[in-house]
Amino acid sequence: MFPVLTVSVTTTALSFALPDIAADLRPSAAQLLWIVDIYPLILAGLLIPMGTVGDRVGRRMLLIIGSVGFAGASVLGGLSTSAEMLIAARVAIAVFGSMLLPATLSLIRVVFDDDAARRTAIAIWTAGFSAGAALGPIVGGALLQAFSWHAAVLVAVPVCLGFAIIAPFTLPESKDPHPGKLDLISAVLAILTMTPIVYGIKTLATGGAALTGAVAIVFGLAIGVLFVLRQNRLTHPMVELALFQSGRFTGGVLVNMVANMVQFGFLFFITQHLQLVVGLDAFTAGLLIIPGMGMAIVAGLFAARWAGRVGPRTVVVTGLVLAAVGYLFIAATVGTTAWPMVVGYCILGVGIGFATTLSTELVVGSVPPEKSGAASAISETGYEVGAVMGTAVVGGLVTGLYQTFLNIPVGVDPGSAAAARETLGGAYAVAEGIQSGQDLIGAASLAYSQAISMTGVIVGIAGLVFTLLVFWLLRTPRKVMELNPKTGQLTMVPTPGLED
Repeated sequence: MFPVLTVSVTTTALSFALPDIAADLRPSAAQLLWIVDIYPLILAGLLIPMGTVGDRVGRRMLLIIGSVGFAGASVLGGLSTSAEMLIAARVAIAVFGSMLLPATLSLIRVVFDDDAARRTAIAIWTAGFSAGAALGPIVGGALLQAFSWHAAVLVAVPVCLGFAIIAPFTLPESKDPHPGKLDLISAVLAILTMTPIVYGIKTLATGGAALTGAVAIVFGLAIGVLFVLRQNRLTHPMVELALFQSGRFTGGVLVNMVANMVQFGFLFFITQHLQLVVGLDAFTAGLLIIPGMGMAIVAGLFAARWAGRVGPRTVVVTGLVLAAVGYLFIAATVGTTAWPMVVGYCILGVGIGFATTLSTELVVGSVPPEKSGAASAISETGYEVGAVMGTAVVGGLVTGLYQTFLNIPVGVDPGSAAAARETLGGAYAVAEGIQSGQDLIGAASLAYSQAISMTGVIVGIAGLVFTLLVFWLLRTPRKVMELNPKTGQLTMVPTPGLED
């Protein structure tokens, strides 16, 4: 629970520090997105190989190494004096963070053999993400009030070091008797697939060169094809592509990805809206996030019980519908007051709690215990890819629409106008030093609210379409995974009691 809590607290605390970071380090719009996105991007590329490392060296050992490294990298981030230095620190934090998440989930799979007990344990594990996300705004807001944004980055240090001390005495060690081979080439290909695609999306979303963005996306997709071909050739691939023959496994991974995408996308713009457009301080804005986070925790715990009566598909689909409704709600109500964001995030929180608790259980429960590390890593990769896409797609969409809708008032000099178009924080920063500052703030606030409204419509409709796909994928499985004890390979066999 502590590693999950730490990663989640760090992420949301940083989200609330974005306005202060924008004012202090003056990053460009692309750099501000990268400060958020570089962490889940690197994490997504390393989670699966780190899952394999945990299977080989022991999950507890990997947790301890990751905790100590996470603390050290957080110190580097807290001492950053430029956007480039902070981005580099976030890379290091991601490397060690990739050691934490797969090991925690795979330990749950090993310790809890009973389906009901494992479902409850995963519900608590998922609640740890939501609890950390709820604590992040409070902790981050309090630190921002008392100190600066640097403190919000350093918050993970004492927790990680404390966990590293107690872990040897509280956690069992576990390994895979038939671990896969560590494949660094596949890990590099995975990162080279994700990075150009995310860069291309950011470039297109923030009004950059269309040709550059398109070429980057095509290049990333081409590397992705090479990645898939390599996995098909390897005896022990980094990603067991056979797992995706299971509709429930595939659906669970996709739900994890999309749920985190809409959650992180929401966090990207709600933190800036509450602090800049509404005018709240960081701590008060953090308090207003708590109801939504709390609803996610309660919904996740309730989902585990509800699924025992109605089945996981009903719970997951209900959650996805609610998440889409949350976005459509803010599209219709967003303005210069806080309540639409609070209510919209509560609706989204219930949806996320329903969807991710059961989707994670579907992924982990679909594999034999010996492959829990690899499956957990794939599940977590879905989460982190979603976090990347949330900031890149949803955050990039809001940023691009803001730049489109912003009408610079008369009297604003070209330099200030350029800074205002980069980010909402940039507009507020330059407004303090110009005569037309209040007019610029009003125009920027209106443009940002309009951007959020349009984004809510787009994401809400797309979410409803995605729900139909998940409804089909999570039908009763006709095949299940079976492990060959001699070779350690997974095969799909007919579900007992069902005909082919």
